[in-house]
Amino acid sequence: MLAWSTVVAIRRHESTVKRRSHGLLIALLVLGAVVSIFPMVWMFYTSFCPAEDLNAVPPVLIHREFTLLNYVQLLSNAPIVRWTLNSFIICAAITIGQLLFDSMAGYAFARKKFPGGRILFWLIIGTMMVPVQILIVPLYIMMVRLHLVDTLWAAILPGLAGPFGIFFMRQYMLTIPSSLEEAARIDGCGEFQTFLRIILPVSAPALAVLAIFLFISNWNSFLWPLLVLNSAHTYTLTVGLATLQDKQALDYGLLMAGAAVASLPMFGIFLVFQRAFIRGVRMGALKG
Repeated sequence: MLAWSTVVAIRRHESTVKRRSHGLLIALLVLGAVVSIFPMVWMFYTSFCPAEDLNAVPPVLIHREFTLLNYVQLLSNAPIVRWTLNSFIICAAITIGQLLFDSMAGYAFARKKFPGGRILFWLIIGTMMVPVQILIVPLYIMMVRLHLVDTLWAAILPGLAGPFGIFFMRQYMLTIPSSLEEAARIDGCGEFQTFLRIILPVSAPALAVLAIFLFISNWNSFLWPLLVLNSAHTYTLTVGLATLQDKQALDYGLLMAGAAVASLPMFGIFLVFQRAFIRGVRMGALKG
């Protein structure tokens, strides 16, 4: 009887510890979510506040008045629509180009055996350790010689392929069963048809993850577009907002309104592809 009561007490203690650890985990997750979301909420909140409240001393945390004046000034003082369109064209072109070329290169490195393939792959991986700033000067000289400076092509061409995308697609395609390719060849599919009809559809989750990563990273790109785009009609949204900041001399409401406008497309892209993104991460975790 004493032994049974001891077992019951131990189980109750374990259950209590599990409940407490579970509650602590939830509390930590909620705290992390609040810390992550707060800057975004504050950005949108500040974008609707008048300039007088934002420049008040001492600072005002809770504003009683909200206005759309910051967005009106943003749309009237700058070609936001043109800058947004330029950013979208550049990001879409780079994303589509990398999805095509990186997947083709990843397929070749993952499924094909050719002389020097392993050395070439490690050379490509080695370029990931080279700082981007080192490549700016030769790339800029190349764009000048091609007479592409101050055109959208100068911002697009250097990003049409990337070592990270090649590595990512190769690692994913290594997990695809070779029996699928053998069945496709038995059915009479050539190399390109096998890649297009078998490999790409199976790699859809990885392509979705890579597409989100590429679009967001290129949407936030600033240094390279700043160097090669010199006219207001070719600016991307990040470069245009930076020039607007210089003109307006730290108008926080205007800057927050611009940041809010720049962040909306990223939210839209993630919402559209979030299921494929989560599925790709889950499949990668199971296969990894």
